[in-house]
Amino acid sequence: MKKIIALSAIAAAASLLTGNVMAEDAPAAAPDTGPVTANVTLASQYRYRGISQTNSLPAIQGGFDYAHESGFYIGNWNSSISWINDGYGSTALAPATSVSAPIEMDFYAGYKKEVVEGLTLDVGLLEYYYPTKNIINYTGYNTGASLSGRQAVGASPSTLEGYIAATYGIAMVKYSYSFTNLFGIDNSKGSQYFDLSLNYDTGWEGVTLNGHVGYQYVPSANLIAGTAVEPSFSYADWKIGLTKDFGHGLAGSIAYIGTNANGLAYYAPGSTATNYDSTGKGTAFVSLTKTF
Repeated sequence: MKKIIALSAIAAAASLLTGNVMAEDAPAAAPDTGPVTANVTLASQYRYRGISQTNSLPAIQGGFDYAHESGFYIGNWNSSISWINDGYGSTALAPATSVSAPIEMDFYAGYKKEVVEGLTLDVGLLEYYYPTKNIINYTGYNTGASLSGRQAVGASPSTLEGYIAATYGIAMVKYSYSFTNLFGIDNSKGSQYFDLSLNYDTGWEGVTLNGHVGYQYVPSANLIAGTAVEPSFSYADWKIGLTKDFGHGLAGSIAYIGTNANGLAYYAPGSTATNYDSTGKGTAFVSLTKTF
């Protein structure tokens, strides 16, 4: 769309690597000052699971978290977005000016606990909610809409996922399952995301080395109207980068993010019928996060 809900330093570093940060990829944690924390991030763009949510433009993000000593947590995270408006602006579904979807709001809750020495398990639910206006719903791919990929059918982009993650040492593995259609992709209920992140504290000046690989599986089987082309919404993504802790709850990150996403499925505004530029093309990423 990153990268789990960050309530530990390792998960926090992973989140800055993903550069995005949909709730599961929350920003770096400040020193432990209580059960409630808040965060705000300025990022060069919003990347989620390798895919740009802001058409490669800057994003402002922020949220709140509550963590109980029992291991229960709940939170909200938000980001500016443009991909829904961009999709409609590239098709005949609706005039670009009539569709409004400027923000993503994530609500999540779960339970995180060290089950044996060094091994932490995390299980929870995450709702990606998109307040939208004037989205037109279609029952299938529509002529003139074939280039918009995710938003080609006008389906609601709001998505509910469940997840389970395990962290041991420098490694975190996570599995996510979609109980609804995934981000407006028709017939995509049951989508799955597999995530492996590595975060190595170099011991030098608060710098952590981050690595990530993931795979988004989407069981969509829609054919574009009037053609024999079936866009694949499944893809792999990867990231490598550095996280720097400046102290006092301030952290920065720099990373390279890439995917093998199909340009036809993840169509970038400005692409042409002969050059389907992908919103998942490789890019550099930087961000600055303040946690309170």
